[in-house]
Formats: sequence, structure tokens, C-alpha cells
Amino acid sequence: MKIRDRIKELRRVRADQLRPHPKNWRTHPDAQRDALKGVLAEIGYADALIARELPDGSLELIDGHLRAETTPDMELPVLVLDVNEDEAAKLLALLDPLAGLAGTDRDVLTDLLAEVETESEAGRTVLDQMLAEPALPPDAETDPIEPPEVEVPEAFQVVIECRDEDQQKELFDRFTAEGLKCRLLTL
Repeated sequence: MKIRDRIKELRRVRADQLRPHPKNWRTHPDAQRDALKGVLAEIGYADALIARELPDGSLELIDGHLRAETTPDMELPVLVLDVNEDEAAKLLALLDPLAGLAGTDRDVLTDLLAEVETESEAGRTVLDQMLAEPALPPDAETDPIEPPEVEVPEAFQVVIECRDEDQQKELFDRFTAEGLKCRLLTL
């Protein structure tokens, strides 16, 4: 497999000069915004935003919309990619779901979180929720449980009631990552 390096450069750009991608599908609830503000206040920027250069020379975001919104007056590190509109859309659709597919080694996570301190209440809430998530069986990745064979109709509908927008988005992301067609409905 031949893998190309699509990063043209690292550029420092004022956040309010970055164009949000018109197809950005991610939403950012208050809890996430507050946690990000806490991390930025305690650590600062430690990751680059991702953008592509448009024909007029402006930069269109692919990843980092919330960071740009949070600090619009700052110059931020931006990785400028050499990708076309279709490739940018593919990255926009896949970057977050791919990261979400990672598994969790609960023992290592527990040890790590025992060492992490934060002054941010929102950050502490995020860390506490990480341990509260149900653990997969230790052999889940190497020895998956095969579901029983059942006859599934060509199409069916399932309604799941969620406690909040975050849980709804998490389930939506998991289902779409598995190739299921989903619609989000607010009742």
C-alpha cells in the first residue's frame, strides 16, 4: 500500500480567518465547550487544526471547528492539507468516527486517570465519565461473541429514547460507523 503525505505546511492563522466547512456535521454541547475551555486554560494549544486551501487562498476547516470558535482572536496552528473538495469531505466524515472506534484498556486508563488532576470542573466530569462507561469483556476484540442467526427483515425501525443530546450523538456515531442508516429525531 502506498500512503501519501498530504500535509503541505503548518501555518499559524487567526481563528476568525478560517472558514468553517459548510458540511460540518458535528455539534458541540455546552459540556464539551466547557471541557475544552478548561483544557485550553490549563494546557493551551497542543494540537493543530486541519484545513485545506481554497482557490482564493483562504483556508476551509476540516477539523477543529470548536477550537476555532472558542478562541477566535488567537493565531492557531493549522495543518494545511493538499486535498480536493471530495477528499476534504471524506476526512470531515471519517476523522472523528475513526477515533471513536478505538478500544479502551480499562486498567491502563484507571492508572492514567489516577495521575491526572484538573482544575476544570467540566474536565473532571469528562474524566469521571470515562471510568463510568461499561467495560467490554477482556477478550472482546480477539474473540467476539457471534450473534445468533435470525431472519432480519429488509428494513425495520427502532426508536431509542436518550437521556440527552450527548448520548443521542454517541449512539448515532456508533450506529453509522457500523454502516447502519440512522436519523436523529427530537420529540
